[in-house]
Amino acid sequence: MSEKPHINLLICGHVDHGKSTMTGHLLYLTGYVDERTIETYAKESEKTGMGDTFKFAWILDTLKDERERGVTIDLSYLKFETPKYFFTIIDAPGHRDFIKNMITGASQADAAILVVSAKEGEFEVAIAPGGQGREHAFLAMTLGVRQMIVTINKMDDASVNYSQARFEKCRDEVRALLRTVGYDLSKVPIIPVSGWKGDNLVKLSENMPWYKGPTLLQALDLLVPPTKPIDKPLRLPVQDVYAITGVGTVPVGRVETGILREGQTIVFMPSNKRGEVRSIETHHVRIKEALPGDNIGFNVRGISRTDIKRGDVAGPVENPPTVATEFIGQIIVVHHPTAIAAGYTPVLHIHTATVPCKFVELIRKINPRTGETLEEKPAFLRTGDSALVRFQPLRPVAMELYSEIPPMGRFAIRDMGETIAAGVVREITKKA
Repeated sequence: MSEKPHINLLICGHVDHGKSTMTGHLLYLTGYVDERTIETYAKESEKTGMGDTFKFAWILDTLKDERERGVTIDLSYLKFETPKYFFTIIDAPGHRDFIKNMITGASQADAAILVVSAKEGEFEVAIAPGGQGREHAFLAMTLGVRQMIVTINKMDDASVNYSQARFEKCRDEVRALLRTVGYDLSKVPIIPVSGWKGDNLVKLSENMPWYKGPTLLQALDLLVPPTKPIDKPLRLPVQDVYAITGVGTVPVGRVETGILREGQTIVFMPSNKRGEVRSIETHHVRIKEALPGDNIGFNVRGISRTDIKRGDVAGPVENPPTVATEFIGQIIVVHHPTAIAAGYTPVLHIHTATVPCKFVELIRKINPRTGETLEEKPAFLRTGDSALVRFQPLRPVAMELYSEIPPMGRFAIRDMGETIAAGVVREITKKA
C-alpha cells in the first residue's frame, strides 16, 4: 500500500462520452500501463471491427474482467498514483453499474470527475433533463461528493476541432447545471481534453493554446483527501459474502466510519448475527485493523455464509447499527415522468442495501437552498421538487442519521431503471 494520502475517485458521466478511454489514456500516460499492453489491446480492438478505438478503454475493462474471475477485495477498483496522492478509481461503466457502484457499491467517493462530451448533439443530450450527465451531478452532490472536476472531452472531434468558442459554450452550460445542483464553482476546474489524443491529460495541449488552467493530472493533485471519521462508531456495509475453503465466511465491504480490529466481536444488522473477527485483508495484504476508506475482506468466526447478506451493516456489539422501520428523508426529485403521490413504492438504495420502500406521507415541500417551507402536505411531487417525506421500507434496513454518520444516511430512490430522487435521512423510527 502507498504511503501517500488516499482518495476514492469516481469517474462518471453520460454513456459513450469517453469515460473509459480518457481514464485508460491517463493511466497509460502516467506509466500505469506499458506500450506493449496497449499494442495488444489495439490489435484485439481491431479484431472486433471497431478499429483500434477501444485500446485505452480496454485498460479498465480488461483489468476488471481479470479481477472478477478471482475473489479479490478489489472488486471494481483500479489503483494509481499522482505525485501527491494514491487513488482508487471507481470506473462507472454505463448507467446501471454506475448507480450500483455509486449508491450501493462499496464506493463512497471522495471526489468525482464528470466527463462530458463536447461533440455536437452528445453534449446537449447529457445535460438535458433526464440526461445522465445531469443525473450523475445531482447524485454526486446528494451522496456527499463535494469535490468535482469536469472534463469537456472529445475536443479533437471533427465537429469541435479544438474550438475555444465550443468549449466556452459547453463550460457555461455545465456551470449553470452545477450551480443549480449546489456546487461551489470556484472549486470546480473545467478542463477541455481529448481522452483519445491525450490533450490536457498530463501535459498542456498545443492544440488549445488558449486554455490556461490545470491539466487533469494537476487538477487531481489539487483535491483534498478526506479526514477519516475514526472517532465515530464502526459502520461497515457488506457488499458481498464469500465462503472460502480453508478460511470460512468472508464478508467484503468498505469501512465507512470507526475502526475494525482483529479479535473484535461485531454484530451484523438487521440480521442480528454476531461473530469474532479473525483476520482482515486489503488488496491481498493482511492488516491488524481497518480504517475508514479501506476496502477489505474479513473472516468472521461463528457466522455462516447464509447468516448475513449484502446490505447488512457490521458494527460494535455495544453500539450496533440502527435499524429503521420508518424514517423521514429530505429528498430532491431528480427525474419523474409524471408526479409522485403518497403510496408510491419504488426501490430504496442506501449504502449496499436495496429494499422496496413506500412514500407514506409527503410532509412538506421546501426550498433546498434555504430550507424554508414552500408548501405543507403537498398532494404530489414533481421533477425538481425538494421535500421532507415519511418513508416505510418494506423490510427493516440499517441506516443512520445523516447529521451523525453521513455515509450511512445518504440514499437514492430508483424505479424503472432510473434514479427518481436522492436524499438524506433526517429522522429514524427505530425497530422495536
